[in-house]
Amino acid sequence: MIRRRPLRTPAALGALTTAALAAGLLAVPQSAAAAEVRVHDIQGSTRLSPLDGQTVTEVPGTVTAVRSFGSSRGFWIQDPNPDADPATSEGLFVFTGSKTPAVAVGDSVLVSGKVSEYYPGGAAGGGQSLTELTGASWTVVSSGNDLPEAFTLRPSTVPNRYAPQAADGGEGAGDGSIEDLPLRPRSYALDLYESLEGMTVRVQDARVVGPTTSHGEVWVTAEPNRNRTERGGTLYGSYDSPNGGRIKVESLIPYAQQPFPQADTGDELTGTTAGPLDYDNYGGYTLTATVMGELKDNGLERETTRPQREDELSVATYNVENLSPKTPAAKFSRLASALVDNLASPDIIALEEVQDGNGPTNDSLVSGEETLKKLTAAISAAGGPSYSWREIAPEDDRDGGQPGGNIRVAFLFNPERVSFTDTPGGDATTPVRAVAGEDGTAALSASPGRIDPANPAWEDSRKPLAGEFVFRGETVFVVANHFNSKGGDQGLDSRFQPPARSSETQRVAQAEAVNAFVDSLLAVDRRAKVVVAGDLNDFSFSPAMDALTEGNVLKNLADTLPKDERYSYVYNGNSQALDHMLVSRAVSRYDYDIVHVNAEFADQASDHDPQVLRIRP
Repeated sequence: MIRRRPLRTPAALGALTTAALAAGLLAVPQSAAAAEVRVHDIQGSTRLSPLDGQTVTEVPGTVTAVRSFGSSRGFWIQDPNPDADPATSEGLFVFTGSKTPAVAVGDSVLVSGKVSEYYPGGAAGGGQSLTELTGASWTVVSSGNDLPEAFTLRPSTVPNRYAPQAADGGEGAGDGSIEDLPLRPRSYALDLYESLEGMTVRVQDARVVGPTTSHGEVWVTAEPNRNRTERGGTLYGSYDSPNGGRIKVESLIPYAQQPFPQADTGDELTGTTAGPLDYDNYGGYTLTATVMGELKDNGLERETTRPQREDELSVATYNVENLSPKTPAAKFSRLASALVDNLASPDIIALEEVQDGNGPTNDSLVSGEETLKKLTAAISAAGGPSYSWREIAPEDDRDGGQPGGNIRVAFLFNPERVSFTDTPGGDATTPVRAVAGEDGTAALSASPGRIDPANPAWEDSRKPLAGEFVFRGETVFVVANHFNSKGGDQGLDSRFQPPARSSETQRVAQAEAVNAFVDSLLAVDRRAKVVVAGDLNDFSFSPAMDALTEGNVLKNLADTLPKDERYSYVYNGNSQALDHMLVSRAVSRYDYDIVHVNAEFADQASDHDPQVLRIRP
């Protein structure tokens, strides 16, 4: 409900209200009289409003922004007369549902409504709540008022520490939550953002650390020199360093007035980008821009690796992101061009996310032959070699991923450079074993063969594929992997600190299974040359990688690169390593390269960067 009345100053309104109360003409609501409640009283000094669930009346504020689209419309108000407590936000979102509110920026308003703590995406996801007013009515007192000054996010205002730790250190609702802790905005980045919830914030000349997405959002950093990658991103190098200066930017500006910038990592939003600080479940705290900086293109280019030498075997890994014959031809062409031109036509390619022949159509088809046929044809058309392939089709709907897609890992190889040792017996359910060959060296009981497919570790997840290759008379074993995703994990910005990584248990078990398989090969022949590659969905510093390298069975090659180059994926503005290549001890002469062609760019053929390993067996 919206009311307009003759313009009066807040002081005059207060005098009128006081006189009416004295005359007994007005009743005081049980919640609070208008003069008693201001925005900072609603926000309080913790993550939860002390007035949650209560109705408040005539809360004063200046309209700083209006969201007039989508199903979460409303407007932000900010109190131009703040209190002295930095922990209490002076901003608040007034939710109007699917109705566009009849207010304008600069209006001085008195708002009444119910205080609510809203959890975007649901409370079960572990995210923060957003304090707002619902069922609101308001009165416009005056228009054209000056807006409160924006809070500037910069290195000196963003604390080095990211989040407080829950006192009990546990997990789950009411256990491990930091919601009831007093906010310490000068000590923790998450506390700072919570203390600014709903207030206008700004960044100046902000560097882009996460490219523009298809949803119209981009990640920038207020700390441009913190953990900087060689190409302008921000490296996520440990659980203790989530990079608190990262913040997502969305726009409230109509597209016709100012199109959203199509930015790559390392670009800049020059000048001022400002707007109220919101929160959602797709990245956390978000600057909803009413003023957008101008995009400066810093010219990020896609990398190209060198060709392998005649005596070098090159092995690559590439997550091709739900590839099927239904994928647009342009994506096949781009993947092919990258493999030929940017990766220099590797001898062996471990592919992840190869779907069956009709993609997400959910029927009984499981073969990926049509997908691989179309990809290899595109590679040939791009000037690459005529690759052969090997796969083992999964059981229908048993390996996770997009429903109906039946994603799996697969091998491509250049038969002019390397041969594949075909040993029958491999299928979706038969485990591959290490066996001794005629000369006492290691061999596979089935090639290609799946590693321990009945192990519960692989439930609803892709099974690793082992293959036996021969290059210049030397046998090399390659294991293609795609470990289970991080789906279900709590975000870095979770109200539970430290956030729970529930998916990690399964990846550790998967890593143990692969480690045991490689160990069995080495038990037959300690000089066996093994390459383990793929999208492992975890970091070099994770327990899963510790399990995979346990006993020095494998060496993770990402650890051999300079720190500012150790990434293959960009998520919420953090450049991170999810894809890996590891080798056994016998692989001692190698050259390893992560080839950045996708993850840092708004225009992507896949969301992962490929990698290439060149070895001299």
